Amino acid sequence: MLRSLYSGISGLRAHQTMLDVTGNNIANVNTQGFKSSSVQFQDTLSQLTKSASAPQLADGGTNAAQVGLGVQMAGISTNFAQGSSQSTGKSTDMMISGDGFFVTKQGADTLYTRAGALNPDAQGRLVTADGGILQGWTAAADGTIPTGGQVGEIVLSGQTLAPAVATSRATASGNLPPETAPGAAALVRDIKVYDASGKVTSAAVSFTRTAAGWTAAGDNGSSATLTFTNGKQAAGSGASVSVGGIPVDLSTVTGFAGLSTISAKADDGGAAGTLETFSVSKDGTIVGSFSNGVTEPVGRIALATFTNPGGLEKAGNSSYKVSSNSGAATVGTAGSAGIGTLTSGALEMSNVDLSQEFTNLIVAQRGFQANARIITTSDEVLQELTNLKR
Repeated sequence: MLRSLYSGISGLRAHQTMLDVTGNNIANVNTQGFKSSSVQFQDTLSQLTKSASAPQLADGGTNAAQVGLGVQMAGISTNFAQGSSQSTGKSTDMMISGDGFFVTKQGADTLYTRAGALNPDAQGRLVTADGGILQGWTAAADGTIPTGGQVGEIVLSGQTLAPAVATSRATASGNLPPETAPGAAALVRDIKVYDASGKVTSAAVSFTRTAAGWTAAGDNGSSATLTFTNGKQAAGSGASVSVGGIPVDLSTVTGFAGLSTISAKADDGGAAGTLETFSVSKDGTIVGSFSNGVTEPVGRIALATFTNPGGLEKAGNSSYKVSSNSGAATVGTAGSAGIGTLTSGALEMSNVDLSQEFTNLIVAQRGFQANARIITTSDEVLQELTNLKR
């Protein structure tokens, strides 16, 4: 049989694969985080019909004569170029600008994806559309995030708490009018004091006019004398008193005429609070706003990079998994060396170039037609051979 017949068949198969890949790219033109693929061809083995000969004293050398046996697919490569950004305004939608993949968990499988359309499930975990659980690090009780440790689920729900903080200091500020008569009723200011469990009690600091100036008194017997020169505290004037076991800073109190604006408040401390809203920063830190007014980190999203991302194996649902040629995942934080940053409220669209894909369709179609013509021509030659004997 003619070798050209089988070469044409191999060409049909190869260009059919090119059509399949191109069609898949076009089908996913609006798939979030999709990366287009392309086919590489290579020739197959060639049949040696005449060997090369070395030059002799009286004869020149000759080249080998080989007949190719067709084409085959060398590989299908994935283009991981950045896709365009689409703004959504949804805080749980995230886009990676640069290299990196979100790390998700589905059962026992760890998968990697560029599709950042996330939603909380019934347990408050951020999950992908197909149920993959986003991985990262949860903040410790002191607000620190152990980014070097094992990744796990990040839970963002009404059960996420900001612990109570005990009050450690307070400040009195404002003005004490010098025209107040000595012996007049004391000016009492209450301060809310929290203990480590979040229980609040009221402690009072009072200001009494004396002949020498003002006396500030706490609720535990501590006191300080405030004297003023031209409205400002004189050197050696009492700087603080203690109420409820915490110091009250008096250093900013003034003594100008005509104003009675003295006030006192705790500088820190608060009851426990539940998570109300959150936002995601460029480095992947999830900052929560709690019902007690506290704003603090509750977790950080992990991103993964690979030595050879083109070696990742597609696992469906816009996800990838590690293969023997991709290298192991290197997990880190957004914005660190070799890893892109995160943008909240936006999604990465497909990087499919329709103009290129339609051109590839034409090339694949014409290649298929040309190889079909090889088969037709080879068939006509065979027909001529069979017609030699009538």
